[in-house]
Amino acid sequence: MIDRGHLPTEQINAASAELDALPLAQAFDVMNAEDRRIADAVAAAKDAILAAIELIVAGFERGGRLIYVGAGTSGRLGVLDAAECPPTFLVDPQRVLGILAGGDAALKRSAEHCEDNPAAGAAEIDRVGAGTSDTVFGITTGGTTPFVHGALRRARERGAATLFFACVPPDVVADEADVSIRVLTGPEVISGSTRLKAGLATKMVLNTISTLVMVRLGKVHGNLMVDVNARGCAKLTDRALRITMAATGLAREPAAALLAEADWHVKTAIVMQRLGVTGDEARRRLAACDGHLRRVLEGGNRTTCV
Repeated sequence: MIDRGHLPTEQINAASAELDALPLAQAFDVMNAEDRRIADAVAAAKDAILAAIELIVAGFERGGRLIYVGAGTSGRLGVLDAAECPPTFLVDPQRVLGILAGGDAALKRSAEHCEDNPAAGAAEIDRVGAGTSDTVFGITTGGTTPFVHGALRRARERGAATLFFACVPPDVVADEADVSIRVLTGPEVISGSTRLKAGLATKMVLNTISTLVMVRLGKVHGNLMVDVNARGCAKLTDRALRITMAATGLAREPAAALLAEADWHVKTAIVMQRLGVTGDEARRRLAACDGHLRRVLEGGNRTTCV
């Protein structure tokens, strides 16, 4: 049996040593104070996070994918982030994938034993056919999960770019990824329960990376979600309408008519209104600019991308 007691995420937190004896309000304060440390820990990993974003964007621009791999909370958060990209950014669901040890069943019921099998991680990379344009992102807050390390080794063998995320320093647990992101969250309020601070750090990092990747790919204009799936549900239809209103200055009813004419594609509608062109011409200009709305609008009446 491997002793993991040396990992910072497994240490005993002195601030919560008497947690079960504290009044409820003080117990809350202990948890809240520990959580407040996480944003600073993420900020300290800025350079590695930026390098990861650039690597993913480069792969996407070659037609590649972002593939999250993890177990337990780490894997579930990867699956969650992957699932949220299509409605938010209208990205093909096959371009951002989440691989979870134990498969879909482990989303609802823990399957902790599955994380101990590195060959299963490698097999998952083979199953999705990871290749030279893909980026495989291993997430393991304690840094040691065999399923993740097996997946990353196989990804490297197949020529994929690799990222590694952990909440322990590299001198405690090493990795061989192209970019290693280390967010040092320290001991948990409940010793070893990395669904707490380490889970919060994971969510923050994945949010930051996937969001800024999509921004760099032109799926956001200003801070507007211009590639929203306008037909996804009533909420997203309303959001698409309000985004179109904000970007064009149109009132609600004219904006709705414009969106309908644009087949409910927000970027197309905005280009049509702002540049006074047909839907077909708007789509052509967007395609010429790789979907970057700002480039199209700044080009004005030019027929080529700026």
